[in-house]
Amino acid sequence: PAARAAMERYADRMARGLASVVNILDPAVIVLGGGMSNVSALYEMVPALWSRYVFSDRVDTALRPARHGDSSGVRGAAWLGAGRILKHG
Repeated sequence: PAARAAMERYADRMARGLASVVNILDPAVIVLGGGMSNVSALYEMVPALWSRYVFSDRVDTALRPARHGDSSGVRGAAWLGAGRILKHG
């Protein structure tokens, strides 16, 4: 029960934060990276909750995991580093 309550609280707080992004930018998709991108329940829970906090009657924004999961940040850093090495030697 405590773990479930913690997860619901986390999802609600994430929904509030992402609702601000939706209200300001109206993105087509929001991509989650890092370790939390592996928590599959968030992809159903958060969009169901953010409608409470979005100013519009309809939200078309999709919530998706990063293509390379929790390794996306590291892969991006390696890609940028390799590009600098190739460019500057």
